[in-house]
Amino acid sequence: MKLFTLISAQPHLQNISTLLARIGLSAIFLLTGFSKIEFFDATAQYMSSVGLPEFLLPFVIAFEIVGGLFILLGFLTQLTAVAFAGFSLVSALLFHFQLDDQMQFLMFYKNIAMAGGFLALASIGAGKISLDQLVLKRSQA
Repeated sequence: MKLFTLISAQPHLQNISTLLARIGLSAIFLLTGFSKIEFFDATAQYMSSVGLPEFLLPFVIAFEIVGGLFILLGFLTQLTAVAFAGFSLVSALLFHFQLDDQMQFLMFYKNIAMAGGFLALASIGAGKISLDQLVLKRSQA
């Protein structure tokens, strides 16, 4: 049944789809990380409004930007993807759990979907087009 293995049976498609998945999953965190820098004070106030201390914001920014780059480049991908899955779930619960508000409802389930995407990425790894693959090849040589 080729339909069930449409991508996984063809290594070049699997490598390209994994790269595109990493690009898509990393983009939102890179963009929001830089946005948090641009709107630092407003973001700090928003964090405070849900009971989180403002001093965590620089760590959140670093996590989003550095982690986003790790996912994009395919470096420590499985570990970083698991961390982002957890981060996405916690963010959904802390910031978007007003399910009677349609926008928050959508943001909540966007975070749940991202967590699922990160768990899928964690299970398959970065693929051949990645720094992880480069490091593995060098360590085996």
